[in-house]
Amino acid sequence: MSNQNAKMTKWNFTTLWFGAAVSVAEIMTGALVAPLGFKKGLAAILVGHLLGTLLLILGGVIGSQQRLSAMESTKISFGNYGSYLFSILNVLQLLGWTAIMILTGARSINLVTIKDYRFDHLWVWCLVIGVLIAIWLYFGQNASKKLNSLAVGLLFVLTIVLCFVIFKSDKILTQPSTSGLSFGGAVELSVIMPLSWIPLISDYTRFAKTTKDGAIGSFIGYMFGSSWMYIIGLGAALAFNEVDPVAVLMSANLGLFAVGIVVLATVTTTFMDAYSAGISVTTIFPKLNGKHIALIVTAIGTILAVIFPIEKYEGFLYTIGSFFAPLYAVLLTDYFILKRTNIRKSLKFDWLAFITWILGVFIYRKFVQLDFFFGATVPSMILICVIYIVVQFVINKLVPKRIGGEKNVNYE
Repeated sequence: MSNQNAKMTKWNFTTLWFGAAVSVAEIMTGALVAPLGFKKGLAAILVGHLLGTLLLILGGVIGSQQRLSAMESTKISFGNYGSYLFSILNVLQLLGWTAIMILTGARSINLVTIKDYRFDHLWVWCLVIGVLIAIWLYFGQNASKKLNSLAVGLLFVLTIVLCFVIFKSDKILTQPSTSGLSFGGAVELSVIMPLSWIPLISDYTRFAKTTKDGAIGSFIGYMFGSSWMYIIGLGAALAFNEVDPVAVLMSANLGLFAVGIVVLATVTTTFMDAYSAGISVTTIFPKLNGKHIALIVTAIGTILAVIFPIEKYEGFLYTIGSFFAPLYAVLLTDYFILKRTNIRKSLKFDWLAFITWILGVFIYRKFVQLDFFFGATVPSMILICVIYIVVQFVINKLVPKRIGGEKNVNYE
């Protein structure tokens, strides 16, 4: 990609990722931390988001430095055919997110219309949100930057109103912690949300004016926005025993505010899911139009939201973590530690990286069961990184050439 296309500034990234972070799904996930009480829950949210957002930014740095999309960057470690596998996995998880976001948004709006207008048609709101996302996609990247800045300004005001409603309650600080969730479990719930965005971030940072703009803007926007949403969810659960922020606003007779938050938040977040799904498909089929694919993904996600009543998605988050934490452990190790920064055109499939990824999936799942203090993602990624470096070192000493004729990393 030409540097002439690199036009996104630090402010563009801040608003983009703040808009992505503000969603009903993030608020509802934050509510899951409530068993820890407010103080411990707040600490877990901040620790988890700091760790997760740093990983997210490292993934984005590759895109801004190499001008590669997220799935193109996986070719560095896994080869051309390896990137196809991860592109397929990424499209599936993005399709899942599209359906989840549309459904959670539609349910929240439906709560308001049932109470205020006795209008109970969930499928209608799924279609409305799907159409709005399609319109957002149609206007494209340049128009979306302006729309996003406007939407984020409105979201900022609306979420301040939501905070005022929630945090004026005296119950938040007095609710005791329970045994329903460990600190490590809460940290992991906070890490895997930014981790779920790591297969997307380079789709945007490749357009950054500078690597610094992409990194700092993305960090500020997502760290602040997502942490804030989790804290709102935590407060809502402790003060009102509610996981849906719309129900909280309705109790304060602010139903229209609730609809405004839900519509804007759902569109600005789900737009990114659908757009990146289109980019992932073009990694496999470069002649296809990414925007057209994104519109198709939006349509399929809308249909899935209407047909399938998704109740919980914590398991979906853990599944994403189990696939993409090992993937990026290998890629980040290659790029930042082993200094393998370019795509090896002659390499079709890197078996060593792939086997390490498979092993990493099992390692991640085991760490989830062990319930470490810092969650499962970071410890498992560190272990995968160490294993990959050691195996690379051994192979480099024993075998002068890698399969495909590529020389190993030189450790001398």
